[in-house]
Amino acid sequence: MNDFQRQWNTFLAEFGESRKMVLSTSLNNHVTSRMMSIIQQDGIFYFQTDKTFRKYYQLSGNKNAALCMDNIQLEGICKEIGHPVEREEFSVLYQKCFPNSFHNYSMLKNERLFEMIPVYVKRWIYRSKRPFQEIFDLQAHEYSMLEYKGE
Repeated sequence: MNDFQRQWNTFLAEFGESRKMVLSTSLNNHVTSRMMSIIQQDGIFYFQTDKTFRKYYQLSGNKNAALCMDNIQLEGICKEIGHPVEREEFSVLYQKCFPNSFHNYSMLKNERLFEMIPVYVKRWIYRSKRPFQEIFDLQAHEYSMLEYKGE
């Protein structure tokens, strides 16, 4: 296993199965953001939304989106993959991690499931009180850890 894969696997293990993150989408120079319940499986990030919502409309016209929380910034490409309950692995994990959201929304007719394939991830890490930027370029399979000096 190369260094990139080892570091990426460590990141995913630390991220875990689920998080609440801010999803940002845009269309026609209009950017919007909202809090979302995110599932992570094998390095792919999943979320569901109603097909009548602004984020659905924006993702239909622009598949590029970003997720953010705490010290993690994630950019990726989204794709609609069907109704949430049609995907058993997702449904089981979503119900486990976000039971209220699963029961309130996942079975609604208008709900749609999206996957986000990450292309770029940056995480700020502090070592000995010094800031570092940990960067994953998933398209190039490159990993870097750069000390931020603010010069």
